[in-house]
Amino acid sequence: MSERLPFDCFALPSGVDWSPVDEVLGRLEARLKPVVGVRTVPLAEAAGHYLAEDVAALRSNPAAPNSAVDGYAFAGAAAAPEMTLLAGRAAAGAPFAGAVPPGAAVRILTGAVVPEGADTVAMQEDATVDGDRLTLAALPRKGANTRLAGEDVKAGEAVLAAGHRLRPQDLALLAACGHGTVTVRERLRVGVLSTGDEIRAPGSEAAPHQVYDANRPMLLGQAAAWGFTPVDLGHVPDDPDWVRDALNDGAAMADVILTSGGASAGDEDHVSALLSAEGALATWRVAVKPGRPLALAMWNGVPVFGLPGNPVAAFVCTLVFAAPAFRRLAGGSWRLPAGVTVPAAFTKRKKRGRREYLRARLTADGAAEVFRSEGSGLISGLAWADGLVELPDAAIDVTPGTPVRYIPYTAFAP
Repeated sequence: MSERLPFDCFALPSGVDWSPVDEVLGRLEARLKPVVGVRTVPLAEAAGHYLAEDVAALRSNPAAPNSAVDGYAFAGAAAAPEMTLLAGRAAAGAPFAGAVPPGAAVRILTGAVVPEGADTVAMQEDATVDGDRLTLAALPRKGANTRLAGEDVKAGEAVLAAGHRLRPQDLALLAACGHGTVTVRERLRVGVLSTGDEIRAPGSEAAPHQVYDANRPMLLGQAAAWGFTPVDLGHVPDDPDWVRDALNDGAAMADVILTSGGASAGDEDHVSALLSAEGALATWRVAVKPGRPLALAMWNGVPVFGLPGNPVAAFVCTLVFAAPAFRRLAGGSWRLPAGVTVPAAFTKRKKRGRREYLRARLTADGAAEVFRSEGSGLISGLAWADGLVELPDAAIDVTPGTPVRYIPYTAFAP
């Protein structure tokens, strides 16, 4: 069953005007919670979901001591350069049917349970067999070449925490610890709505005063790339009735809505006007470039992120603000992207007062180069880049070699 955020979730404190990026992220972390339901699924269907509860091992891994190599098993305390080789063998899935007496050994294969009476394995490369006689070139230390029961994970031990996003390797761990199913959060459904009289569908005829809808395919694709379920809410003109119907549809079909365009305070900004009149709107003026106005609202119990209409600003705001918010709404733990410090391959003088994000990529030498222009209308820079250089709120003079923080696009993934 889905959960709901409070109606005033995005209300700003009295007197707040411009907000630094870190304050905005802090408010989102404090106010957001999972909004999607919970279900139990087979492991084969669990990848990409967030765990709804902590998971402990149902059994130890390994469940019993086993051999790490092909060789011969025996009691290390009674080992001798020559020992009696018993008939039979221990193999993975086919244990030796008996005990190994002191001074004797038995053939064992990798992964096989170490037989009763044995605790050490000699590698077959160090052994010579003649009939029922085993000769060792050197005696291994007691316990050599074996894996202890529970050496990896012990039964009852916590293995994964609630809010963790399940990766293929996590499914291997869960399976090895005895789990066939796991309780997860439903996938977050992300609705994407474009607005504006000037918007035309990609590939259609467009007059010079019209622009193609670059935001919707970009944002739908980003939601899918992050493992969420994209919900295409289409495009509507600058008409309050059309916008209202689209938001109603979105609230019925999605868990969160992304809008682009109409989020400021102009004559044709019907998204912000409608959200303010009939929803619960808070326009967070963020000290960030590109971006600034970020309209956050509730509509029929569903959170709405009103993005700028400019594709560059919409993309950057989605990475910086929507990505960690979506992770939380989807049931994940709050996490911000991990950047790396690299030398700059550019020159820039930045004033204090706002955080700036520059489209960037790494050179062959590992330095960050930035796109030829900071113009937020140059969409080609998004495709040219592999990530963003994040410049701090404080003033900074960047010259080639100055340490800067580079965040690859992939690091924003929830």
